[in-house]
Amino acid sequence: MIKLPPLNALRTFEAAARHLSFRRAAEELNVTHSAVSHQIRALEETLDVQLFDRRPRNVALTAAGEIFSPILKDAFERIGRGVQLVKSIDEPNVLSVQVYVTMALRWLIPRFPRFRREHPDIPIRLNTSYMDWAFDREHVDVGIVIAGHPEPGIHYDHLFDAQIFPVCGSALHDDGGTLNRPEDLLRYPLLHIHPAPADWERWFRAAGVRTRVPPPGATYDSFILALEAAMGGQGIALTNIMFAREDLKAGRLIKPFDISVPQHGTWCLACVDGMQTDARVIRFREWLVNELADDPDAAS
Repeated sequence: MIKLPPLNALRTFEAAARHLSFRRAAEELNVTHSAVSHQIRALEETLDVQLFDRRPRNVALTAAGEIFSPILKDAFERIGRGVQLVKSIDEPNVLSVQVYVTMALRWLIPRFPRFRREHPDIPIRLNTSYMDWAFDREHVDVGIVIAGHPEPGIHYDHLFDAQIFPVCGSALHDDGGTLNRPEDLLRYPLLHIHPAPADWERWFRAAGVRTRVPPPGATYDSFILALEAAMGGQGIALTNIMFAREDLKAGRLIKPFDISVPQHGTWCLACVDGMQTDARVIRFREWLVNELADDPDAAS
């Protein structure tokens, strides 16, 4: 049998190659930047080949790295699917679903009792995702994701498109009646979402405000945190109606302007190619589509 390099070094290279960044690989693996550099250097010495071209501000894969990267990516995905298969032996019908935490709390979980009544033989295991908007093909069966840049090897079923608009807490809105024009928002801290840094610029452009958007008042890794901050009077947040509906009805949030822009990307149900014919996935997709059809705000 061929002697393989250390698994940790291979995993580190795969992450760095996927991100084309040692820093982002370190964040994903929860190690230091220097640890990533050390692992990759050791791997290059073991293989006696250079895998990365180090540049002053970034890194690029060499020809050898370009060959090696997809091989490792596929290998780790296969291992991940094998782990899921082994774990599911005692729970053969469990469907593991990836969903963003805001979507889970504000829309999906309140509807789960209906799914359990209609499909009692399919237990659901939720995996909430905060920052990574890509489908986690290694750990889940299906994902309700925002597909900005579809990935090869992933099957996507379009669910809906959303519009985003500004909201603020009622106390801030009542502060002297100062939110009369879109440009008035610039006097308040603008709350940003880390995975969608350009949303405010797009909204102001649609509102006809031709000015540079100021630095964020704060940046959050999920819509729900930004909405909580907005309700607490800490600034103005962007959201879609499905996430803010109950707070708007209760008066905890105010929509000062009737101007919306499309949310970046489209909401899809994602799974690895071939998995879309799985009976559990088919039934979950049909249920999800029916729930969205009954929601008047699902395409707003």
